[in-house]
Amino acid sequence: MNQAEPVPNTRILHTSDWHIGRTLYGRHRYAEFTAFFDWLHATIVEHQVDILLVAGDIFHTTTPSNKAQQLYYDFLCRIAASSCRHLVVTAGNHDSPTFLNAPRELLRVLHIHVLASLPASLAEEVLVLKDQAGEPEAIICAVPFLRDREIRTATAGQNMEDREQDLVQGIRQHYSKVCAAAEAKRTALARAVPIIGMGHLFTAGGVEGDGERKLYVGSLGQVDANIFPPMLDYLALGHLHCPQKVGGNETRRYSGAPLVMGFGEAEKQKSVCLINFPAADPTGPTASTPAPAVNTLAVPVFQPIKRIQGNWEHIQTELTTLQLEGRTVWLEVIYQGEELISDLRQRLDEAVAGTALKILRVHNRRIIEQALHPVEAEETLADLQHEEVFTRCLDAHEIPAEQRPSLLAAYQEITLALEQDDPMAT
Repeated sequence: MNQAEPVPNTRILHTSDWHIGRTLYGRHRYAEFTAFFDWLHATIVEHQVDILLVAGDIFHTTTPSNKAQQLYYDFLCRIAASSCRHLVVTAGNHDSPTFLNAPRELLRVLHIHVLASLPASLAEEVLVLKDQAGEPEAIICAVPFLRDREIRTATAGQNMEDREQDLVQGIRQHYSKVCAAAEAKRTALARAVPIIGMGHLFTAGGVEGDGERKLYVGSLGQVDANIFPPMLDYLALGHLHCPQKVGGNETRRYSGAPLVMGFGEAEKQKSVCLINFPAADPTGPTASTPAPAVNTLAVPVFQPIKRIQGNWEHIQTELTTLQLEGRTVWLEVIYQGEELISDLRQRLDEAVAGTALKILRVHNRRIIEQALHPVEAEETLADLQHEEVFTRCLDAHEIPAEQRPSLLAAYQEITLALEQDDPMAT
């Protein structure tokens, strides 16, 4: 075996799930995205990051607004002009493959590598990134969100369980092939460079946050963590909005979304992952890369949000405390008192009038429980998951229980097809 050449210290920053363009109950969040990109750029400069990995869901919709696009491309230009040598972007389930891929060749000149869908050749997913001296410093298995139609062949007569098993097997085989190709490249290089995997999916045991869509039909929102080959030196995942390790493994992580996606995450600390690969031992075997040091860097809160819930007295106390702080806070108020308050919204508006507090959502549980007519409730479609809306429609039409599983399965397939359809491809 050839003796491995030394590889210098390599610093990698892992982030995901930006969801540029996402609103919060009608409120635009462009100021937050701008502040985050300013912070991220400063962090990359401060920590002398060599490689930035973005693991999917760059935008919140497949047709991002002009402002969202401006924020994205402005940030790419700033990174290209910084000390960061490479930026790797993979698509998530929210992204349009056609849109992200459109400037791909131009961005490559700036050492910005975009993988928005499965390429014609598997080798295109294996990126050998080079250092300032032109020597390989890392191999990236840049796997984008794997769509059902890309990795599974539909077979007549299959039931839901069969299709789920085929899809899991397709994901497993794809990662196995990509990682094998990366290993072959490392062996050919005779250089102890780290191999880093990327992905956008939901592994079993992960903690969900606000705003995460099921990626596949049925129970395949979760795939087993063992689908990832053990030879990966680090695995950068996206899709789950809460930062977390996969199976407690330090080097297999979700970075989480940098901004809170909803009031359910109001108390969650957001972060990005900083991975430091120390210089490799030139006397070790080719594949023997030192274990990286992984740290999380806390993302500042750019727009405070808070959920207040309880009876009217508790809500009043919380509002008074926030007013004294003088901060601009976006609020969700959930009334849980015994007293029936029909004018809750009016009371709340009067309580925050002339202050920096903004109430974005009011949920009057007492009204919902007591109301004789649903129209009186303050519950809206925005409060419900789409499958819950469908289930309530089944209830309203008194659909027999034995018919519901097949109807729900058909509904899931239809919504999956709509989510995976790419309107930019026409």
